[in-house]
Amino acid sequence: MSRVSLTALQVLVGVVALLLWHLLSTYPVFGVMLLPPFFFSNPVDVAQRIVKWFVEGTIWKHLWVTLTESALAFVIGSVGGVLVGFWFARKPVVAAVFDPYVKMANALPRVVLAPIFTLWLGLGIWSKVALGVTLVFFIVFFNVYQGVKEVSQTVLANARMLGMSERQLMRHVYWPSALSWMFSSLHTSVGFAVVGAVVGEYLGAAAGLGYLIQQAEGTFDVAGVFAGMFVLAAFVIVIDAVVTLAETRLLVWRPTAAENRG
Repeated sequence: MSRVSLTALQVLVGVVALLLWHLLSTYPVFGVMLLPPFFFSNPVDVAQRIVKWFVEGTIWKHLWVTLTESALAFVIGSVGGVLVGFWFARKPVVAAVFDPYVKMANALPRVVLAPIFTLWLGLGIWSKVALGVTLVFFIVFFNVYQGVKEVSQTVLANARMLGMSERQLMRHVYWPSALSWMFSSLHTSVGFAVVGAVVGEYLGAAAGLGYLIQQAEGTFDVAGVFAGMFVLAAFVIVIDAVVTLAETRLLVWRPTAAENRG
């Protein structure tokens, strides 16, 4: 399927979903309103609210705060996950010693950690960043750890026979093997970084998309809640597109699906 056809189908799915939402929240079916506007609003009101936010400029401050928190959480969590993942994969004894503690830390509910971070770091951006880091770190860590461990032993043996040093092995064998796993995790991590920021804002903040949604929810402004969620969804898609662009540039050596079939 061509890229144009795929994009057209993706847009069609969104248009159909919005059309169904509009019809079911505007017109009763057999005398029953399946999506009552009080609880579900409707696409027209939500679109008007989004346009109003951007025209008045009130949304930019909240977008910038959430972007800053998400970017910091994404970068810190990803870098930490990559470094620790490589370290554990290359040091089996260290990995074995810390294995139960890593699993314990990963099992901690992040919602429970949010108020603790707020207590430690205050209501500023760093409590939201810390929450986002806990979500991003483990996703990247486990993928990089597995990616390095999945290196072909045959490739490693051949590389050592050719006289490669540990630095050369890291650059030409381990790093390329981990890249695919790493970028797979980064696509997921983008969403989790934003989730960490928004959840933190929802629990206590003075600005941000989470704060905006929480304020709308507190006044039973359903259109505002849905508008905030749509802006948030578009926000995540844009960031994910940036990660995809970086992946395309860094993994130029990886064969495409068509090449694999050939």
